Amino acid sequence: MYHIGICDDGKNFCASIEEMILHYMKEKEIPAEIKIWYTGEGLLDYLKKDGHVDILFLDIELFRLSGIEVGDYIRNRLEDRKMQIIYVSGRTSYAPRLFKTQPMDFLVKPLAQPQIEGALELAIKILGKDMGKFEFQCGREYYYLSFCEIMYFVSDGRKIRVITLHDEKEFYGKLKDVADHLPQEFIVIHKSYVVNRNHIVRYTYESVELTDGTALTISKANRKQVRERILQEGM
Repeated sequence: MYHIGICDDGKNFCASIEEMILHYMKEKEIPAEIKIWYTGEGLLDYLKKDGHVDILFLDIELFRLSGIEVGDYIRNRLEDRKMQIIYVSGRTSYAPRLFKTQPMDFLVKPLAQPQIEGALELAIKILGKDMGKFEFQCGREYYYLSFCEIMYFVSDGRKIRVITLHDEKEFYGKLKDVADHLPQEFIVIHKSYVVNRNHIVRYTYESVELTDGTALTISKANRKQVRERILQEGM
């Protein structure tokens, strides 16, 4: 699931971009959630409360806080370097001032479908999220969870608990068997834990902290391997 944000004080403009984004994501069969803000203050309030945005279309000429100020806050106060910021404006003169906020792209209004699609394609490629799904059975029911939404797996006796961004499920199985079939962003940190590295916000030699504040212990047997994986691939 990709979380896409639009921040612009023009309601018609936001609706137009939203329509173009939905068209592209539906055509490519990529799940997405879109949120819209008409002020920079509203967007920052959402982000300060641990709201998450992967790709942000951000107008520069907002009413109070400018898009440049919002971008600076995201990068330097919230320390979010992963969000792909795409600035939009009716003027090109801003381009040199955007460097410090590390935008992915700068689009000039009015926008057309090819511009939106090109920006989304590049952003998704940069983010490199695995859009595959994890399948498991619980009783007579089958579940399919996007890998990007899974935070970690926990071995609990004969059961495995899978903790996602939204809830928790459990099923019978062995953690080792599950780990063998997970994509490379999942790291075995303990005989009882397999963690999605995309949800790690803090790492020490002995533990990791996840986006929801959960702290998990790294076993002595796995510390070297975990350290190598994290340092090699980056946080």
